[in-house]
Amino acid sequence: MTQANGYAATSPSARLAPFSFDRRTPGQLDVALDVLYCGVCHSDLHTARNEWQNTVYPSVPGHEIVGRVTAVGDLVSKFKVGDLVGVGCMVDSCQHCAPCADGLEQYCENGFTGTYNGPEQGTGANTYGGYSSHMVVRESFVLGISHAEADLAAVAPLLCAGITTYSPLRQWKVGPGHKVGIVGLGGLGHMGVKIAAAMGAHVVLFTTSANKREDALRLGAREVVVSRNADEMAAHAASFDFILNTVAAPHNLDAFLALLKLDGTMTLLGAPASPHPSPSVFSLIMKRRRLAGSLIGGIKETQEMLDFCAQHGIVSDIETIRMDEIETAYERMLKSDVKYRFVVDMATLKAA
Repeated sequence: MTQANGYAATSPSARLAPFSFDRRTPGQLDVALDVLYCGVCHSDLHTARNEWQNTVYPSVPGHEIVGRVTAVGDLVSKFKVGDLVGVGCMVDSCQHCAPCADGLEQYCENGFTGTYNGPEQGTGANTYGGYSSHMVVRESFVLGISHAEADLAAVAPLLCAGITTYSPLRQWKVGPGHKVGIVGLGGLGHMGVKIAAAMGAHVVLFTTSANKREDALRLGAREVVVSRNADEMAAHAASFDFILNTVAAPHNLDAFLALLKLDGTMTLLGAPASPHPSPSVFSLIMKRRRLAGSLIGGIKETQEMLDFCAQHGIVSDIETIRMDEIETAYERMLKSDVKYRFVVDMATLKAA
């Protein structure tokens, strides 16, 4: 065992604070890494404050992790000491169900092991995430990083926001000649715009804020529609091949379903605290439209995403913070006061 230092929540109302805990000694198939950067995801806040009613305390959040390998087990073949690597939302799965066999560990029939808030396979122990000095992770859940070292902080959010948007865009075969809508310009939405544009699609950003127009165009959108403007929405009726909806607040889905052409699909990524109003059946049946959902991505697809982003020069737009600024970051995140992802520089952990 080795002692790790991190930041943890000890109750729903407690501020995150320094916390020491044990990491396992690397086994034959394990990779040990020092955490260099960790992105701040809204899921971290949900979990720290027990908003999903499933948090096991103490809770060390963080699942957008970039680090450097410090040790490898005897049977590890993909990585060596000194390599730059990533760890995303999962650190294990059952490895024997049909989804796992197909590289879809996020849909493991026995439940994947989250990078934090476990439970660990076999033992059921709680897992601790990337707001920490170092980690020990099974080799098959570690990703290779090929971006330049200067970009590492901005690479971290790709491990969640990047794969969460990349996976459905690939699943529905987005590419040249497709008209694609991205709903919302936040941590997920800004990655959706960048990735869909790199795939060759004609990207239209939907936002409730007209002041986001310039930023959306900078990120790769070809058009921007203010969704509260009925005329702007009507101008795009029945014209989209695919819409990626990243908004995590309840809203009228029919307004966007009406924009899909025959056999078009809208995929939901956001998980609102209360349900969306039910869409009209006629919004779906009149043009054989589809309403779908998507959850992160498997390990193979996550590696594919990282390689794609490196090839196309894609990283997240970030603001780097110190570890002791995490609570301030949470409060700003609730106000959408970040463009577009906070990332903790873990070199500041020791001082914190």
